[in-house]
Amino acid sequence: MRRLLPEPAGGGAPGVDPYDAYADAPGLRIGMVMSADGSATDADGWTDGLGGDADFRVFRTLRALADAILVGAGTVRTGRLGPARLRADLRARRGRPPAPIVVVSRSLELDWTLPLFTEAETPTIVVTSERARGRAPSGVEVVAAGEDDVDLPAAIRALREDLGHEHLLCEGGPVLAAALVRASLADELCLNIAPALLGGRGRTRLLGDLDAEVPLEPAALYLDEGVLFVRYRLRRV
Repeated sequence: MRRLLPEPAGGGAPGVDPYDAYADAPGLRIGMVMSADGSATDADGWTDGLGGDADFRVFRTLRALADAILVGAGTVRTGRLGPARLRADLRARRGRPPAPIVVVSRSLELDWTLPLFTEAETPTIVVTSERARGRAPSGVEVVAAGEDDVDLPAAIRALREDLGHEHLLCEGGPVLAAALVRASLADELCLNIAPALLGGRGRTRLLGDLDAEVPLEPAALYLDEGVLFVRYRLRRV
C-alpha cells in the first residue's frame, strides 16, 4: 500500500501497513467498496469481485481495529455473511477476540440458524425496536432502541455506553450506511474505489437513498493494486 495523501517527504511512500494507516479509529467508520462509477456491487450482485486482494486486506484491518461491526438486515438475509474471524497476525496485534457483528433490523425477521448466530466466536448482537425484541431467540443479546422503528442515535449510545463498544465500523449495506450518514452519526467514510466501470443498470448505488448533501474532508489517500483507498472525514449535516 502506497500513501499519496498526506504526501510524504520525497513523494509517495511504498510499503505502508494498512493496520498503521487506519489505526487512528474514530467513533464510527463506514467502510465500503465501490466501482469508479459508484456501484456498490459487482457483475454478480456482490462486492466480492470489486476490490480484489487489496480491498480484503483493508477490510480485515478495519474489522481488527473495531470494537463492533454494524451490518444491515438485508446483508444478513443474503446468507453470505459469516461470523467475524481474525487471521493469526491480526489477532495478535488486536490482542483480543474478533469484534462482534451487530445486526440492525427493525423486524428481526432473520434466519436464526445461520452460522452468524450459531457459530460466532464472539456472539452476534442484534439492534432492533421495542416492538420486535421478543422475536430474538433466548441467548441472543438484544439492544432495543425505539418503539416501532430503530432509533439509530439511541442504539449507538447504547452500544457505547452500555456495552463499551466505542469504536464502531459499519460495513453496510447502503441503506444502513445512508441512515447513519443522514443521522449525522458517521465520523469517517473509508471508501475503496475499484478500477472498474460497471454501468448503472440494475446496480446498487453506494448510498442510493441518501437525501442530504454531506460535505467531506479528504483525510488520507492510498493506492494498492490499482484500488484507491480514500479516508473522508464527514462534516455534520
